[in-house]
Amino acid sequence: MTELTYAESVRALEARGRFGVRLGLGRIRAILRELGDPQQEFRGALVAGTNGKGSVIALCTSALRAAGLVVGETPKPHLVSYRERLVIGGRPVAPEAFARLVAEVIPAADRIDPRLGPPTEFELLTAVAFRWFAERAVDVALVEVGLGGRLDATHAWDGGVAVVTNVALDHTDHLGPTIGHIAREKAAIIERGDRAVTGASGQALTVIRGRARRVGAPLAVVPSAPLLGWDRDGISVELPGLGETRIGLRGRHQAANAAVADATLDALEAAGIARIPGAARRRGYADARWPGRLELVEVDGPAGRREVLLDGAHNPAGATALAQALDDLRPYLVGGDAAAPPPLTMVVGAMGDKDVDGLVAALANASSLRGARIICTRPDAPRAASPEELAGHWERLSPTAKVETEPDADAAMARALESAPGPIVVAGSLYLVGAVRARIVHDPDLLDPASPPEVATSMTVEPVA
Repeated sequence: MTELTYAESVRALEARGRFGVRLGLGRIRAILRELGDPQQEFRGALVAGTNGKGSVIALCTSALRAAGLVVGETPKPHLVSYRERLVIGGRPVAPEAFARLVAEVIPAADRIDPRLGPPTEFELLTAVAFRWFAERAVDVALVEVGLGGRLDATHAWDGGVAVVTNVALDHTDHLGPTIGHIAREKAAIIERGDRAVTGASGQALTVIRGRARRVGAPLAVVPSAPLLGWDRDGISVELPGLGETRIGLRGRHQAANAAVADATLDALEAAGIARIPGAARRRGYADARWPGRLELVEVDGPAGRREVLLDGAHNPAGATALAQALDDLRPYLVGGDAAAPPPLTMVVGAMGDKDVDGLVAALANASSLRGARIICTRPDAPRAASPEELAGHWERLSPTAKVETEPDADAAMARALESAPGPIVVAGSLYLVGAVRARIVHDPDLLDPASPPEVATSMTVEPVA
C-alpha cells in the first residue's frame, strides 16, 4: 500500500470529483467487497430526507453519547475540513488516520474501475467511513444519505433502522419532478427487517407507508412535537414519556426534528441496537449542537463586537425555517431589545442549480429582514449563482431591502463586519457558511496539517452556547 500524506489524500479524493454525481450501488458494493464488507460489522440508523437529516443525527448522537455509547456519524457536507465527514465520539477523524484510510480504499477502487468505471468522490468517502467504523467497533452508526436514497452510496449499508425525516422539492434533476417521485427515492432505504421512522406527511407519507408495508417494516409516523417555547439558545417541546424537554438547537422547526430523533432512538431500542434511558435523552437533547445551522457566534471586528448567525438554508424549505427563526430570535439578539433596533445585515450566496427564486422569496417573508442590508456574494464553487443574479431576485422580491453585491465572499464578510450596525446573518449555500465559519471560528479539531497554526484573521470569536 502506498502511504499518503493528509494533503495527498485530499487531492486524491478531489480528483474523483471530476466524475460528478453518478448514482448507483454497483461500484460502492464492489469496493466494499474488496475491503471485506466492513459495513456488516456495525448497526444503526440510515437517515434520509430533504431537510433535518443533520439535526436528527445531532440530537440522536448527543443522546447516545450521554448514554455512554460510542457513536460513529457521517455529517455532510463538510464545512471546513473533509475530516468532518467521519466522526466518532464527537471528534473528527485524525489527519493521519484519514490519510491511511484513503490509501487503503483507493487500491480497491482501482481494482473495480476496469469492470464498473471509476468510483466517485462520495463513494470513496462512504467506503472510508464504513471501514473506519468497523475498525473502531462503534456501538452505533448514524449515517446520513447523500442524495435521495435508493441509489445513494450509503444505501449499500442496512443498519436495521431507516429514517426519512421529510420530503420536499430539491435535487429534482436527479430525483424526479414531483414529491411522489422524490419520496419513492427516499423511501427505498426501508428494507425488509428494518424498523422505520418518518416525519413526512401528505403524498410523501402515502409513498413511505406503501414501501414499509411492501417490505413488512414497522413504521412509526411522527408528528411534530408540541412547541412549548423558545429563547436565544434553543426551544422547549413536549415529548412522549419525557414531558417538557429542552432542545439545544435553535428554531421552532427543530420541534419536528426532535420528534423524529426521539422516535429514532425508540426504533434503535426496538431493534436491539441500543438502549437510551430518559435521563440520557434529556441531557443529550439539551446539549446537542449542529455547526453552521442557526449557529450563533460573537465576533470582535473593526466595528466592535457583533453577533453572527450562520445557517445553511440552501433550499426554499430551509429558507422558510430560517425566516421564521429570524423573527423568533430577533428580540434576543444584541440590539433587539432597543426601541428602534438596528436593521439586520445578511451575507447571502446560493448555488445556481437550486431554486434561487424560491429561496429568496422564502427569506423575504421574514419581517426582521424588511429594510435589511443584503450583501449578495458568490460561494467558492463552480455551480454558484452570480451575485448579480442573486441581487436581481432580492430587488424584485424584497423592495425594501438595501441590496449590494460583492463577488468575493471574504470581502463580503469583511464589509459586513466593518459597517453592520447590528447582528449579521450568513445564509444560503453551505459552501459560503463553511468558508465564513473557517474564518471566524477557531476550532483546533478542524485545523488540517496544511493549515496555518492560527486562523488568518485579526478577529476573535466566542461561540454562543
